Amino acid sequence: MGEYWDWQIFSDLYKGAAPFKGHSHDTTKSPDEVYSWISRRADQFVFGDMGDFPQWGNFSYSTSPMEAASFSFKQGLTDSVRFEYLNKLTLTGPAPRPFGNRGPIFAFAHDFDSVSKASVRYTVGSIQDPVVKYMHAGGMAELAPWWRKCYGELHEMIHFHWDDFHEAQALGGAFEAQLKADINTFYEGAEHPIRTDNALRKFQSMANGTDQYGQQYEFDSDTAYGFLNPNNSSGVAVPFISEAESYYAIVALSARQVMGAYVYAVPPGESSDGKGSNGSKPLMFQKEISSNGNMNTVDVIYPVSPFFLYANPEMLRYVLQPLFEIQEANLYPQGYCMHDIGARFPNATGHVMGDDEYMPVEESGNIILMSYAYYKFTGDVDYLRLHYPLLIQFAQYLVRFSLIPAVQFSTDDFAGTLANQTNLALKGIVGLQAMASIARVIEESEDAAFLSTTAREYYQKWEELAIDPSGKHTMLAYQWRSSWGLLYNIFYDKLLNMGLASPALYEMQSSWYETVSQAFGVPLDSRAALTKSDWAVWAAAGSGPATRRLVVNALAYWLNETATEHPFGDLFMTTGSGDYPPGGAAFKARPVAGGHYALLALGRTGQRARTPAAGDTAGSVFKRNGTGALVAGPDAADVPGPPIPLATNNFVNVSDTTADDAAAAAAQGMRQVKRERVVRNSGVEGQLDLEH
Repeated sequence: MGEYWDWQIFSDLYKGAAPFKGHSHDTTKSPDEVYSWISRRADQFVFGDMGDFPQWGNFSYSTSPMEAASFSFKQGLTDSVRFEYLNKLTLTGPAPRPFGNRGPIFAFAHDFDSVSKASVRYTVGSIQDPVVKYMHAGGMAELAPWWRKCYGELHEMIHFHWDDFHEAQALGGAFEAQLKADINTFYEGAEHPIRTDNALRKFQSMANGTDQYGQQYEFDSDTAYGFLNPNNSSGVAVPFISEAESYYAIVALSARQVMGAYVYAVPPGESSDGKGSNGSKPLMFQKEISSNGNMNTVDVIYPVSPFFLYANPEMLRYVLQPLFEIQEANLYPQGYCMHDIGARFPNATGHVMGDDEYMPVEESGNIILMSYAYYKFTGDVDYLRLHYPLLIQFAQYLVRFSLIPAVQFSTDDFAGTLANQTNLALKGIVGLQAMASIARVIEESEDAAFLSTTAREYYQKWEELAIDPSGKHTMLAYQWRSSWGLLYNIFYDKLLNMGLASPALYEMQSSWYETVSQAFGVPLDSRAALTKSDWAVWAAAGSGPATRRLVVNALAYWLNETATEHPFGDLFMTTGSGDYPPGGAAFKARPVAGGHYALLALGRTGQRARTPAAGDTAGSVFKRNGTGALVAGPDAADVPGPPIPLATNNFVNVSDTTADDAAAAAAQGMRQVKRERVVRNSGVEGQLDLEH
């Protein structure tokens, strides 16, 4: 049961942008009139957050008479409003004030009389203005939401959101079509294309047999290990399920969850007058949902990065920008990369005392790798040149401390601190290789030579320290024999084709994962039967086809069978009911679901599922250990373009694209840049079509 908070709520009904003080019978039946109920707390706790809910701003609820024969509304206590509608099928009377303790509600009612077909639309929105408190070189600023730059005024934004339904629907359809097309391209020659009949398909449980790949399997419901090869008891993928369709189910559920964790804001000192961006670019702020509410946490952006690299790399730049601005203004005292820009969203007030969570190797490696990846996917050399002084500072830290990392947290901080973490050390070493490439790109030849030599020497030493004496897997920590874990930090080496990790390492890890898999996938490490879905897909991206299929199908299997009842969780048990870890974190609705896009990020570079070897980068447009960026245009016909429009400039008050434009975009695979789109502030819209 949730807690009841006795808050006083103020609300008003608006007809267009003007307050509406009449009765239901005073409303017009014009389908062009939009009625909005806007409510807010009487006491606004600006920049306050409780239980992942903002404590300031407005809630809007809008509709129009549309095709209704009669249209009415009422505001009042929950029981009385519902009772009146059930008895009269209409709502009458003015809005009563004050509200009672049972809680106020507002209801719209549409009566369609006797019709064979009709439509009604409702939109809801959670609107904060200002949206973020931000510390920067000029001091502390309260930032306006980006929609203010586009529309200027609340009601203009609400009305645009209302009118935009069909275009947004068409763009959503275009994104879905592009997602399916890109998945089919990635799996071409390895899996049958995703079916488009939308028929419900469910796994048919069979105790044993031979799957569609000729692999024998057996299933014992009394064990925790799922489907096994009867010859050696290693795990095999859930049989008779298409990996491509499993993967589509995973990423289709992930995209909205990613974007739900971000707000766009107008940079400090810029106008938000509704006249368009005039070349300005937004700042993007991330909330660490369902954990501790940190802002722009580097090791949360890192797992999201495959989504940005696949969908629109500019978003990666926007979310990294506040981290660079704060540190380049000398507002952070440490020599390594900061963990986040604020302990409690939406207060990006920094850590001027350097007292953020201690993840020095983790975050320094992360920001170097993401900066280099942004360049590789955009070709923006100036970006690397601009941030080089800070990035080389972080690289110097990694030179000193990445090979033998001291006791510290990694991104999986719920597991506690640990010394000599194998996967963490690998991240730092791959980060050094990326920094060597950055130095080459901007012609810092001495730095490039030193860093490249260091990275390769460290890697050779790392293999000696990291691989278990059995020769079958890497260890969780250098000193911990027989331990193991998902070596997900190898992913960027493959994605960017840096050529640092040996092919033998990829194959060894891929083979090992099959031997330790369980019903809902491969555990994060040997300490517990739990996994992280983002890291599981990253590990799958660096594995051979059989292991990748095992991981992807197991995650889709978990989605169907899990006992969790919340938005897509990224931390769950790999046995039993697939529930949250007992007594541990209940991660849900977190943006790290963007990590599920790791395979599509590989696809954007030209890599495909059909390559037989785990570390094979055949097809990549990136030359091995090269510094060239992603080629666009006819020379890269097999490389998908980003499906989210690269429209970040020249926003205006009204969209100059129509539903027909959007449909044409869908037909063209969304390869072209779409103009004048805007990210709205937490708006949701839906249209109910009635037909009988």
